[in-house]
Amino acid sequence: MSKQQDTQAHDRDAVAGVWSVQIPAGTVKLEGDLNLPEGAHCVVVFAHGSGSSRHSPRNRYVAHALNQVGLATLLFDLLTCEEEAIDVRTAELRFDVDLLSKRLVQATNWLMQQRPFSMLKIGYFGASTGAAAALVAAAKAPRHIGAVVSRGGRPDLAGPFLAGVRAPTLLIVGGKDRAVITMNLEAMEQLRCEKRLEIIPGATHLFEEEGTLAEVARLAREWFKAHLGQRRDEAQAS
Repeated sequence: MSKQQDTQAHDRDAVAGVWSVQIPAGTVKLEGDLNLPEGAHCVVVFAHGSGSSRHSPRNRYVAHALNQVGLATLLFDLLTCEEEAIDVRTAELRFDVDLLSKRLVQATNWLMQQRPFSMLKIGYFGASTGAAAALVAAAKAPRHIGAVVSRGGRPDLAGPFLAGVRAPTLLIVGGKDRAVITMNLEAMEQLRCEKRLEIIPGATHLFEEEGTLAEVARLAREWFKAHLGQRRDEAQAS
């Protein structure tokens, strides 16, 4: 049974478990939940959507599905509590993809400095505006990111960075989310990496319909397992 505890980096050796962490990002610290299953060979970093947080029930559902097959996960808040309060009033920070992608890169760099995560391959799972942040961050660090999955994403907000993404990218969209389908079809034309678009019949933007989120989790799980198959140290030695 996983234990929940606050801990420092030097305490997180190769021991499976769950930790509450604080991630330094410039002058602020971001709250996160880090889960390392026994024998994990990769870690998936989640970027939540607009108006959400690390507590997003949909992202936590997918993260749990990944943990069950041995994939480590990091869910963290892209905004501080103070910034969230501002965003509730103005709704401006949730669309600041430059800020959100910078936070994601900072969290990734922090993760790569922690043991044993420094040796794990990294993937991104982004939802809504968080998917844009994930794609921009992947373009900025092409050697470190091994795969990207977008759920109901806004890849249009990634703009010219789409052409710079090198990580295999899976775009998942609900069949009833017509505006977002169009945005993802246009993004497919700009991506120059291995890519796939999956449209889940009957699903709306939040995948609240029965069985639709389970299908998201299945597709994400298969994508990450296929593209994050080795630890970085094993891949470099082979």
